[in-house]
Amino acid sequence: MQPKSPSILECPVGRAVETVGEWWSILILRDAFQGATRFDEFSQNLGIAPNILSRRLAHLTESGMFTRRRYQDRPPRYEYVLTDKARDFFPVIATLLAWGNKHLAPKGESILLANRNSARPFDPVVVDAANMQPITLANTIAIPGPRASRGMRKHLASLKAMNPAVAPAGD
Repeated sequence: MQPKSPSILECPVGRAVETVGEWWSILILRDAFQGATRFDEFSQNLGIAPNILSRRLAHLTESGMFTRRRYQDRPPRYEYVLTDKARDFFPVIATLLAWGNKHLAPKGESILLANRNSARPFDPVVVDAANMQPITLANTIAIPGPRASRGMRKHLASLKAMNPAVAPAGD
C-alpha cells in the first residue's frame, strides 16, 4: 500500500483508489459481478497468482467490498459475497466497459452490457440524477463539500481547469 497523505485521503477519488484502484481488485470485482464467489473461480478466470489473489481478496474484504462466508467445513472453504458497497461500484465497471469499447476496441466490441429482460444493449452514461443530463468535463467543476478542510478549499479554488475564474488571461 502507498502512504496515505491527508490530501489524498480527504479526496473521494483518493479514497476510492485506495480501496479498488489496484487493477487486480477491479478485475476481481468484475468477475464477482458476473457471479464468481470462490477463490478457485477467481483464480481460474483471472490467471492470477494465488498469493496476489489472497492479498487482494483480504483487502477487498477489509475494505467492506466483500463479506467472507464459509461454505465448507472440512477443509474450511470460504466464498466472497458482494456487499452493498461493492454493488454500488457496478456503475464504475459499466462505465469502464463503455470507455474501453469506445477507445480500446479497434476490431469492435467483444462484450456489451444489455437489459436483463430484453437483451437490448445499454449505452452507459453518467448523468445528473436531478435533470438526467450527461456529466461531462465541459459542464463540470469541483466545489468544496460541507466537510472540506481549509486546505481542500484552497486547493479546489486554485484549480484552473475546475475554476475558470483562476485561469490566466488568454486561455
